[in-house]
Amino acid sequence: MPTYEYECTGCGHRFEIFQSITAKPERKCPKCRAGKLRRLIGAGGAVLFKGSGFYTTDYRSDDYRKRASAEKSPTPPGEGDKKKTEDTGKAR
Repeated sequence: MPTYEYECTGCGHRFEIFQSITAKPERKCPKCRAGKLRRLIGAGGAVLFKGSGFYTTDYRSDDYRKRASAEKSPTPPGEGDKKKTEDTGKAR
């Protein structure tokens, strides 16, 4: 359900109402009770994904994922040297 913004042309009061798309526009101002409300054009209207499974990283490229995983698990200093000596069977 969208949020609509209203303004009273009588007293200048501005407010928002969370209502159904099929609901009729409000006519009475909650502050001055005059029937001079007008619905404003809002800047909102974005789609919001809520709940598990919707993350900004869900649709990243494979290249980005490879670089990110490489940055997360760097080889500790000296570990690269140990592996080389173990592979060849010779100690330095």
